[in-house]
Amino acid sequence: MAVQTTTAPGRFTFQQIAIGLQTLALLFQAVTAGLLLSTPYGELLHGVGARVMYGASMLYVLAAVLAWRPGGGSPRPVLHASGFLALASLQVVLGIARMPGLHVPLGVVMFALSVLALHQALSTRPAGTAFRAAA
Repeated sequence: MAVQTTTAPGRFTFQQIAIGLQTLALLFQAVTAGLLLSTPYGELLHGVGARVMYGASMLYVLAAVLAWRPGGGSPRPVLHASGFLALASLQVVLGIARMPGLHVPLGVVMFALSVLALHQALSTRPAGTAFRAAA
């Protein structure tokens, strides 16, 4: 039997929080990438941020699986989260290999994808509610 879960109005779901954390971690990575060039502690901050970003990507996968399993809904969010974790893994490898020609553009793409995923997650309306234009 499928169980439909809903959230109270004005509250965020675990998946929305996970995507938001991931997006903030990626923004922090962009800031610390600039600090790499100008401060002695930039590398330390970027390294810590990389671990937080990777953990946030794993949390996003967990949140997507937990949101998918109870209601038996579409596995698409799980596929998106897993794809993002694969990109994060590639990003870590490129960063360790010191390949900024690939590392930086992939970081930009990841941030853009995370912002899009966050926008989609926050703009999703519960079933049965429709947008009504003012007449």
